[in-house]
Amino acid sequence: MRLSGTRIAGALAATAIPANCQPSSITASLDNTTTTDQFSQACQAFAKEVQIPNSTFVAADFIPAGTTLQFPNVDPACSRPSQLVSVPLCRVQANITTSSTSGLHFEAWLPQNWTGRFLSTGNGGIGGCVQYDDIEWTASLGFAAVGTNNGHDGMTAVPFFQNPEVVEDFSFRAVQTGVVVGKDVAKAFYGKANTKSYYLGCSTGGRQGMKMVQDFPELFDGVSAGAPAMNFNNLNTWSAHFLPVTGSNTSDTFVSEALWGVVHKDMLSQCDELDGLADGILEAPDLCRYKADGLLCGTGAAPDGACLTSKQINTVNTIFSDMKSTNGTVLYPRMQPGSEAAGAFAAYYNGQPSDKADWLKYVVMADPNFDFTKFTPDLWGRSDALNPSDIATNKADISAFRDRGGKLLHYHGTMDAIISSDNSPRYYESVRAALQQEPAELDAFYRFFRVSGMGHCRGGPGAHYIGNQVKQLAFPDKPDQSVLMDLVRWVEQGQAPDFITGIAFVSDTQGGEVAFTRRHCRWPTMNKFMGGDSNSADSWSCVSYNATT
Repeated sequence: MRLSGTRIAGALAATAIPANCQPSSITASLDNTTTTDQFSQACQAFAKEVQIPNSTFVAADFIPAGTTLQFPNVDPACSRPSQLVSVPLCRVQANITTSSTSGLHFEAWLPQNWTGRFLSTGNGGIGGCVQYDDIEWTASLGFAAVGTNNGHDGMTAVPFFQNPEVVEDFSFRAVQTGVVVGKDVAKAFYGKANTKSYYLGCSTGGRQGMKMVQDFPELFDGVSAGAPAMNFNNLNTWSAHFLPVTGSNTSDTFVSEALWGVVHKDMLSQCDELDGLADGILEAPDLCRYKADGLLCGTGAAPDGACLTSKQINTVNTIFSDMKSTNGTVLYPRMQPGSEAAGAFAAYYNGQPSDKADWLKYVVMADPNFDFTKFTPDLWGRSDALNPSDIATNKADISAFRDRGGKLLHYHGTMDAIISSDNSPRYYESVRAALQQEPAELDAFYRFFRVSGMGHCRGGPGAHYIGNQVKQLAFPDKPDQSVLMDLVRWVEQGQAPDFITGIAFVSDTQGGEVAFTRRHCRWPTMNKFMGGDSNSADSWSCVSYNATT
């Protein structure tokens, strides 16, 4: 069984499933009439015949619906000690060697109610965590779903230290290998190839999806990429640069969490009504060119206790400005206004080194004891120049994905406190320039949506329940109301999404009382309040405007 010429680095060269591996007679007969007992027997038979080359461990187990799987060996940082399985499935596991110094843990969850669709999940952060919740969710919808630990365990970059093969797994090889092996495993089990192939991921998972679009366009028919960590090297530089800007919590440049609340209120006074309604949510943060100068103490404009010194104002204004190299080149866009109310203080402004900067410590500087207070602009270029395994994920020419009929659904929350939402429009515009296509033409295969009031992949005061992951599914009994199924309808029925529907709940209680809805607009339009009931999506309209990002 050949792997369509796809490269798997290291010893996995040509096959994932041996060419002589044929489905057993009971496996080959799987269809919509298969009973659970027959499915269980098929999985047991498959367990005896499945082989994955260069694997130190391979297993296949029937998992009845209602089972809570325990993961006793999972790294505690992954926060996934168990997973409830809602449908009967055949769980295939393997530990696959990718080089002499690297390997990955692979999971394929093959549901009884298979629709013929294949799906790969992504990861998060510096992530070495299998996203079991999304694997289970998509398997419950009938996808043959796969995921990996991205080539290492846990949520730190320690495994990357002086091991470029582990870095390569993290950059692209773990996802690529998981997809290639997963498709062959599914084909061997069900007795036929998948009909369509999908990808679902956010943050690092969003970057992984974009990496597949850019470098492996043959793998997927549809890709959902949220808040993608593209421009990865400079993103990590940006994450580390906040500490020298804010200083420690004893520095005269430091802005306390309480004062960031003052900044947020001042920002809303300047920018909240740019979308037609003062509701605490910016529909188009690129229109907000906030400056904190009016909060200067001693001017009478702001009372004592709710004002900033000139050094603190410089801190705020620097954070809301593009990060530039010493020669003035924009390395990474500013933090967008609004994020200060969505966790940015805890992530970046608390006077401590950010855990998001681990990449710089263990890969770029290759010094586990590196002092981030000394990470000054003259060092910022190191990461971008190193760019191991082309992890930057910035390639704008995605014509190969377009030409094979792929569909790319890209979204980003406008209150993202981890990855600036200004970075996503920059990438879209780079694709527009590279392909020399206007938005109306790009719409045929690439659509980018801003989700107002959404934090990093989820949460926030906006209508953030969009169904991009199981925790973001507004109504668990209505899976069709989701970004994932929007993508499926686009690929399989040609129904391209004109907007992403989002729901906000009272007290942010998933599936509870609806507070308001929004139809989140695709770039380059913005949502504008047109009058009427502001809680109704019908009172808003996607309009053209002078985007400045």
